[in-house]
Formats: sequence, C-alpha cells, structure tokens
Amino acid sequence: MQIDGVGVFYREAGPKEAPTIVLLHGFPTSSRQYEALIPLLATRYHIIAPDYPGFGQSDAPDPSAFPYTFDHLAKLMDELLVRLKIERYSLYIHDYGAPVGFRMMLAHPERLEALIAQNGNAYREGLGKKWPGIAEFWADPNGHPEVLDAFLSFDTTMQRHIAGTSHPERYNPEAWINEFAHLAKPGQRAIQSALLYDYRTNVAAYPQWQAWLRDHQPPTLVAWGANDPSFIAAGGAAFRRDLPDAEIHLLDAGHFALDEKTDEIARLILDFMARRLK
Repeated sequence: MQIDGVGVFYREAGPKEAPTIVLLHGFPTSSRQYEALIPLLATRYHIIAPDYPGFGQSDAPDPSAFPYTFDHLAKLMDELLVRLKIERYSLYIHDYGAPVGFRMMLAHPERLEALIAQNGNAYREGLGKKWPGIAEFWADPNGHPEVLDAFLSFDTTMQRHIAGTSHPERYNPEAWINEFAHLAKPGQRAIQSALLYDYRTNVAAYPQWQAWLRDHQPPTLVAWGANDPSFIAAGGAAFRRDLPDAEIHLLDAGHFALDEKTDEIARLILDFMARRLK
C-alpha cells in the first residue's frame, strides 16, 4: 500500500470479520518473524503484520527525504490500519514494536482491545548490560561509531537470536543471515543509525507509557523470553506494577522467543484472547 509516497508491505490472514491482531515486528527483522505464528492465530483472528519503512519488503527511502523516527513509523502504521478500515485491534509488540505500538495506543486509546508484549520493553529495569554503551552513542553519535558498528555486525545479528537459549538447534540460521544481508544493503547504515539515535526518546517516554497503562488498564498478556540479554526478564515482570491483572509468563527463551516457543506462545495468546475479549 502506498502511504505518503512510501510502499508499505503487510501480511494479512484470517477472516476479516474476526477480531484483529496487529503484529508489530522488532529490529532488524520484519513481519517475516511471524511466519510461523500467523497461521496458528489466523484460525480464529484477523491478522495484520506490516513491515516498517526501511525494513523487510517495505520501501526504504533515503533519510534525507524520510524522517526515520518512531513517531513517524507509528503514524504510518496508524494510517495503514485506517486505510484497511480497521477501527479496533489488539497489538502484539516485540522490540521496536513496543515504541511503535505505545505511540499508537497513546494516540488512539479507543482502538486498543488488548495488548500482548513479547520482549517489548517499557521499563528502565528491563534494559540489559548493552544499554549504557548505546547511551554513549545517544550523547555523541559521531564520537561513538563503534557502537553502531557492533549494533549492525553479523555476530550481534546472530546473537540476538541465540544468546540466552538452551536450544540453539531450534533456531533457523536463515533468520540472521537474511537480517544481516538486509542490514548490509546500501543506505541501511544511515537508516538504522537514525532509528538507534531516536530510541533515546523511547526510554524518556517510559514514565508516560506506564502512566497510560495505569490509567487505561488494557487486558494484557506478557510472554517474555526471560533469557534475553537486551530486554531482560525484569522488564517483563515490571508490567505487573502498573497492570495488576496482567497475565505474565517468563519463558525459557531469548529475545526472539517465537523462534523456539511458537506453539507455546500461540497457545497463550489463543487462551488469553478467548477469555479477555468476550
């Protein structure tokens, strides 16, 4: 779909008359991360899984012509759903999907039916050991190119999947091979540098997001890869502070918990949605 001159790719499945679940992907992947989950949810729900501009099959305009900020990505995702005539939806947020999703929720609280958080962080205690280094990049991007180099490296791309897992054999190496190939495309360094720098606005917004959760109390499921070194288990458990009724599951998995817990997470979602969206 063309939105403001940018081609936005999305996957769609399931009956359109059923409740909609929007799957918001993380870095550095795309809606492709949900390939195994989509058919498991689409038996009962209408599924929309978009690629943000700069990711997956969506266009990747030059940063000089397209502001790569989480505000902008959220506005485009909002517009996509408006054009698809989707007025109510549940959000599945993972990684970069959290700052995109929280902006959508704050802008249009009346549209949210339920929230599913899978290593989609909203609490400072969820930030792992790498984040002080990233904070140095935020303070002086030009002075710390090594932070961006590490962020975009092949080893880091692989470790996002297999770090913290006790079952590396369950992971498909094509995931990080394809992600790294995407990151190596011309223009990607500038795109991802802009978004990494803008991520500082997300951490600054955590108190606002938490206040919104306290005020609105959306039905919430947390299915968190507890061994994630980037968004650690404390970030998943922290949702309880603002959402006493949240259903929180800390899973024996890493950052991309779906890579090894697809069936378990699908069962949790189907059970949660059946009970909470009556």
